[in-house]
Amino acid sequence: MPNNLTLPEPATAATHPRGLAYWVPSLLALLSAGLLWAGWPVNPAPLALLLLVAWVPYLLLEQRLTQAGASGWKVWRYGYLTLVLWNLFTTYWVSFSTLGGGIAAVICNALMMSAALAAFYHTKKRFGPTLGYLSLPVYWIAFEQLHLHWFLTWPWLTLGNGFASANYLVQWYEYTGFLGGSLWIWLVNLLVFKAISQWRSAGPALGRVQRQRLLVAPLLVAVLPILLSKYIASNYQQKGPAAEVVVVQPNLDPFLEKFDSSPNFVPYDQQLARMMALTEQQLTTQTRLVLWPETSLDEIYFENTIETYPRIVQLRQWLATHPGLDLVTGLTSVGQYGPDKGQASATARFRDDMGYYDLFNAALHLGRATDPAAFYHKSRLVPGVEGVPPWLSMFVIDLGGSAGGLGSQPERSVFTAAAEPALRVAPVICYESVYGDFVADYVDKGATLIGIITNDGWWSDSPGHKQHMQYATLRAIETRRDVARSANTGISGFINQKGEITQQSGWWVQAALRGTVHLNTELTFYVRHGELIGPACQVLAVLLLLGTVVAAVVERKWVAEAA
Repeated sequence: MPNNLTLPEPATAATHPRGLAYWVPSLLALLSAGLLWAGWPVNPAPLALLLLVAWVPYLLLEQRLTQAGASGWKVWRYGYLTLVLWNLFTTYWVSFSTLGGGIAAVICNALMMSAALAAFYHTKKRFGPTLGYLSLPVYWIAFEQLHLHWFLTWPWLTLGNGFASANYLVQWYEYTGFLGGSLWIWLVNLLVFKAISQWRSAGPALGRVQRQRLLVAPLLVAVLPILLSKYIASNYQQKGPAAEVVVVQPNLDPFLEKFDSSPNFVPYDQQLARMMALTEQQLTTQTRLVLWPETSLDEIYFENTIETYPRIVQLRQWLATHPGLDLVTGLTSVGQYGPDKGQASATARFRDDMGYYDLFNAALHLGRATDPAAFYHKSRLVPGVEGVPPWLSMFVIDLGGSAGGLGSQPERSVFTAAAEPALRVAPVICYESVYGDFVADYVDKGATLIGIITNDGWWSDSPGHKQHMQYATLRAIETRRDVARSANTGISGFINQKGEITQQSGWWVQAALRGTVHLNTELTFYVRHGELIGPACQVLAVLLLLGTVVAAVVERKWVAEAA
């Protein structure tokens, strides 16, 4: 045997191609996703603080891969893995309605989110770590702003929503809106990551005092907003005159009972009788408003002849026996435009016997008999449910009633109670309550109370309906308006101007609750000035992307010339 022959060293966990080192990126991706899920509503409120460090494992993962010379494709794959797991852990319940739609929601939403991480990678590659890491919150929040307004809108996992169960930490949302929470999360995560990176690179040479100094910046950025929130909350008092409101939860199973296509369909007359009976249990002579859930009246009602329908006549007669009482209820309505296509909306359908018309998921306001019925048409339509192009029809999530291609309206409507002019209701329908700037627009138009009507029974007893309820607390803080919430099978209740839930019903029970709300007329900074952080980040993101593209083109030109 030759003397210079050397045998290979035994494989170890660190060197084996499938050893520990191989799995570290996947474990870091899992850890980030797990922390994001653990900090999300409706897990215990203190866990929301985990969001302030939840992205650190991802940042360490990205750093590890890029320092090892990994391709951009590989870095993107692990980032996408993080996002898929986070979406899956947090919104798996979407599949309870339609499995295909739920799977598509997780995969596609993670894919769209990953665009921000990909942009960050390329900016960091072209301009170095300093500008690269600064670009990450810019790209992410720019995407969140886009996700509030485009066709495939799904802002459920906007980072700022993560503090909904712990809204005592973010009372300053009345100034920044929920995107302020997204910015706070990224700033603390980046500062913690920077401290860890400097600590690791310095090693034993880093003294105790220097290590302590590394913690100062992330601690200050984490703690100061919490102290500010505590100060705001301790000094805030409910504002505005009081009014008595009743919210009703009829608890009609949306899969089995609610709609005429349901196997155990409850006739509409019986549904109406149930809601009226529940309402009567809580009515007093001081009650000024009753809220019934989304699509409580689910038959098709033509708006131009609304007063002729027997059930509307019955409601008018019932309201006449309760002077000073107004009703806001959900219904499915039809608005007609006639035979002229030029008068129709972009979503209008056509029938020879009807001309152009729109189908609406609407809110109906009935007050005094002398006042005409008023309508609001839901305008933030659920993608894959209420607004679906043909090429997406295979992924439609079945939520009963009429799905796909619903109409909407460009402006918000506010309903004013006849007997209490100070009671001006924002008729927020279901999914619309997830949008901070959208709800703020109602308040800017004079709303003194946010009235949410919804049907959350599609998601069973999962985090879905609970998260939806909690998100409404952020809308209360952003606008400093009380919230009255009527859910068919979710959670009904009342939220005060500090985002505190003062009353709530149980899950899957018939209920009616009576509460006293305060009708604030003052406008918060957020309502007056609108969303500022999101649009600013979008402008910066465009500039950063342009710079990154130009730098990439110039680099390729230099490489070609050198060759």
